[in-house]
Amino acid sequence: MATQNECSQRLGSLIYQLSTNFMVFIAMVIARNGLHFALKPYSQPRITSDIIVGLIMGNLGFLRSLYEEFNKTFAFIIDVGMMCYMFALGIEMDPYALFKRPTRDAQVAYVGIISTFLLAVFLSPFLFHLPTQHRIEFTLSLSTLLSSTASPIITHLITQLKIGKSDIGKLVIAAGMHSEFLCSLILSLAYIAMPWDTLCSGTEDKKRIRRAITMIIAVLLQTLFTALVSPIFMSWINNENPEGKPMKGSHLVLSLAFMVLMCAFSTLYEYSPILSAFMTGICLPREGRVSKWIIRKINYILTTIFFPVFFLWMGYAADFRMLEPGSLETWTRLLFLIGVVVVGKVVGTVVYGAMLGFHWPESVAIGLLLTTKGHLHLYLAIKVIGCGATISTSIAMIVATFFSVVPTPTVVKHIIKRARRRAPTHRMALEFLDPSGELRILLCVHGPDNVPASINLMEISRGTADPGIVVCVTDMIELTDEIAATIERVDGLHTTVEDKAVMEMRDKVTSSFKTYLDEDGDGITLNRTVAVSTINNMAQDICILAEDMMIALIILPFHRSQRKDGKLDGGNQGFRYVNKKLLRSAPCSVGILVNRGLGSIEKISRSQVSLNVATIFIGGKDDREALVYGSRVAQHPGVKLTVIRLLVDSSADTSRLADCRVSLPEQEEEMVLDDECFAQFYEKHIVGGRIAYTEKHLANAAETFSTLRSFEGQYSLVIVGREGGVNSILTKGMNDWQQCPELGPVGDVLSGPDFSMTVSVLIIRQHRIKGELDGLDEEFSIM
Repeated sequence: MATQNECSQRLGSLIYQLSTNFMVFIAMVIARNGLHFALKPYSQPRITSDIIVGLIMGNLGFLRSLYEEFNKTFAFIIDVGMMCYMFALGIEMDPYALFKRPTRDAQVAYVGIISTFLLAVFLSPFLFHLPTQHRIEFTLSLSTLLSSTASPIITHLITQLKIGKSDIGKLVIAAGMHSEFLCSLILSLAYIAMPWDTLCSGTEDKKRIRRAITMIIAVLLQTLFTALVSPIFMSWINNENPEGKPMKGSHLVLSLAFMVLMCAFSTLYEYSPILSAFMTGICLPREGRVSKWIIRKINYILTTIFFPVFFLWMGYAADFRMLEPGSLETWTRLLFLIGVVVVGKVVGTVVYGAMLGFHWPESVAIGLLLTTKGHLHLYLAIKVIGCGATISTSIAMIVATFFSVVPTPTVVKHIIKRARRRAPTHRMALEFLDPSGELRILLCVHGPDNVPASINLMEISRGTADPGIVVCVTDMIELTDEIAATIERVDGLHTTVEDKAVMEMRDKVTSSFKTYLDEDGDGITLNRTVAVSTINNMAQDICILAEDMMIALIILPFHRSQRKDGKLDGGNQGFRYVNKKLLRSAPCSVGILVNRGLGSIEKISRSQVSLNVATIFIGGKDDREALVYGSRVAQHPGVKLTVIRLLVDSSADTSRLADCRVSLPEQEEEMVLDDECFAQFYEKHIVGGRIAYTEKHLANAAETFSTLRSFEGQYSLVIVGREGGVNSILTKGMNDWQQCPELGPVGDVLSGPDFSMTVSVLIIRQHRIKGELDGLDEEFSIM
C-alpha cells in the first residue's frame, strides 16, 4: 500500500511539473508574439523580442527554482534543437563556393571577416582574463565568432523590408551566407584542435593530441562518405517520389534515419554533435523534394517549439544577480564586443568597397548589416560560462548580440532613403503632367472592329493643335506557331510579320487611321507599331513600348465586344489577362474602353455639340486622373462634359455608417488631396461655365447604383476611375456582385449587362510606382 501511495505521489508530482512547465512555455510564446507584434511598426526582427522576453522571464525569481529542476532536460533540448538549426543551416550553404573564383559578394564577406578577425585577435588578450594555458585557443575562437554573420536573420530582415531584389540587398544576403558558412566551417574544423570541453576540463596534452588525430580521421571519413553517398541516395529517393505524389513512408523514414545517423555518428569519437550536424548538412544536396521538406519542417519546429525554450534557457543562464554593473570592466567588455565587430566590418567593407567603386555610405551600410549576430552566437555565449568567461561576460555577449540586430532596420531605411534620393522616379500620370504640354497616348487595338471607337476617342482627346497629341496605334496580335514562322527581324530591332491574315488586318487598321488624318489630322502625330507576343509576354512588350515612347496613357480595348443585339459577347480571356497585367505593371496610366456605341458615331463635329460625356468623381487617385483626362476632353468643341460628384450624405444615420468609414492616415491624406484637386478643377473649369457640374449626396451603395442607372440615355461616354470610392461607403458591397473586378466597382456596374447598351465607359487607373517602397522600384540599383 505504501509503495502504491509513493507511486501515486510521484505520478502526481510529475504531472504537476509537466503542467507547470507547459504553462511557462505557453506564457513565453504569448509574451514573445505579443512583444513582436508591438515592435512590428519598427520593423524589428523576431530575435529582438525573443531576447528581451527571454532575459525577463529567465530572471523572474519565482520561475528560477522551476528552471533549476528542469536544467538537465533544458540542456538536452537545447543541444538537440541546435543540432537541427545547424543541420538546416548547412543544407542551405553551397560548399562548392570555396572552390570557385570568389564573386564580388564573397570578396566583400572575406574582407569583412579578415579585418574583424585581425582586430579581435589583437585586442582580445587585453580585455579578457583568459586562462594562460589556452589563451591562444580562446582568442582565436572568440575572434572567429565575432567575424561571422547570422545569415538567416539578415536574409529575413532584408526580404521583409523589400530590398531583397535590389543590388545592395542581393549583395548583403550573399555576403552574409558566405560569412556564416566560412566562419562556421572554421569553427567546425578548429574544434578538432581545440575542443571546448577538453580545454575546460584541462585534459592532458598527450590525450588531446591522440583525440585530435582520431577526430581528424573520423571527420574526414564521415564527410567523404556523406558527400559521396548522400547525392546517390537522395537522388534515388527523389526519383521514387516525384512532385505531385504522396511521399512513401518507408522512403521518408530511410531518409530521416540516414540524416540522423550521419549527424549522431560523431558521438563515437567525441566530436561535437552540433558541428557534426553542420558538416553533414553542407554535404547533403540542397535540391530535391526531401531536402526541401526537411528544411521546411525543421524551420517550423524551430520557430514554434524550440526558440521559446531556447530563449528561456538563455535568460536562465544569464543570471542578472551575477552581473557586475558597477564594474568598469563589464562595460569595457561590452563596448569592446560591439566596437570590434562594427569597426572591423565597416573598415573592411569601406576599404574594399572603394576598390570596387562602391559609394562609401553604401559600404558603411553593408558593413553594419554584416555585423548582425544570431542564435549560434547566443548559444556559444552561454556555453563559455565557466570556460574562460564569467556570467557577466556572457551577459555582455548577449547584449552585444541584441545591439547588433536592433539598428539593422534603421540601416535598411537609410539605404532606401538614399536610393530614393539618388534615383528619383517620374510618375507618368496625367495629374502630374503639364496640361498645356503634348499628350502621348498608346492606343491598342485587337483588329478593325476596335478602330471606329479608337478614332473617336483620339478625336476627343486631341486638345488644341498646339502642342497637339502623339498617338501610337498598336496592334495586339497573339503569337501562334503559324505567325511565328513568318516573323522577320530587321537589324535585330524592328519586327515584321509576313502572315497574310495579319498583314491584311494591319493594312485595314492603317488605312482607316490615314483616312481620318487626311480629312482632319491637324495637331495629331500618328505612329504605327505592333505587339506580336504570347499572351504571357504581351503585357511586358507593351510596357517596353510605352517606356520607349514616353507614353502617358495606354488605352486598351475591353476583352468583350458588343454584338448586334447590343449585348457583350463572352470575350477573349487571353486579352483580359493582358489587361489585368497592364493595370498592375504599366509604366504609365492605363484606360480600358468598353465600347457600346462610341464606335457607331460616324464623325464627332467640331462646330457643334454632338457628344455628351460624364465624369464621375467619388475620390481617390484614379478619380483624380479621370477628372484630369475629362478636362482635356472638354476642350473639344463637339463635347459637352458634365462632372458628377458623389458625396456621402451627412444627414444619414451616423451609427449605421460608423463601421464603414475609413480613418487610416493615408485615407485622410487622400481625402485632402481630393478636395484640393477638385477645388482647383472647379475654379478653373466649372466657374467659367465650360463644364457642367452636378453634385449628389448619397447614403449607401444602393443609392449609388440607382444614380448610375439614371445615366441611361443621357451620356454616350462615361469616364470613371478604376478604384474610385473603393474605400467609401458609397461603393461598399458593390464588389459582391462584380463580374469584372479589373474595372473597379463603378466601372463594373456601368459596363454590366443590366446597364444601358448605348453608354460606352472609359475606366482609368492612375500610374502607380512599381513596388512597395513608397516611390522606389524594389529592384533599385544604388551600388
